[in-house]
Amino acid sequence: MSRLDSFIRRLEAQRACLELAAARIADLPGPVLELGLGNGRTYDHLRELLPAREIFVFEREMRAHPSARPDPRHLLLGDFHDTLPAAGHRLPGKAALAHADIGSGDREATAGLARWLAGALPALLCAGAWVVADQPLQHRSLMSQPLPEGIIANRYFLYCHRAS
Repeated sequence: MSRLDSFIRRLEAQRACLELAAARIADLPGPVLELGLGNGRTYDHLRELLPAREIFVFEREMRAHPSARPDPRHLLLGDFHDTLPAAGHRLPGKAALAHADIGSGDREATAGLARWLAGALPALLCAGAWVVADQPLQHRSLMSQPLPEGIIANRYFLYCHRAS
């Protein structure tokens, strides 16, 4: 498979997973967390999927297109290791949905970040929250969920948070 085809399939999986998760949290209160803004495409899609939700964005540095940037109140700039643990006081409650697009070209660094994130993220999630991620996240409170029809395993990952 060409890199272009692989990229297209990843984006199709991402969109399908986000749409499924958005439907699953329809009756669950709470903001949305976008971990990794990049150029802002997914953030823009989340704004359309969930127009009534506050979306808090975590990003190392701003590179997004100006039309796909959150306002300063909803943007937490810096390393996830610093911004995520300190975010609880900025959120209007526990999050109903988190999307983590954290993969980089460095497999070892990405795997390390995913391990750390799996331990740090649940503290910000309400019971029943959904997590959509480009990397596998292993934590006792994150229950793996079936992918949407047509999405192949390990292309994207879905979890439901079960508070302990």
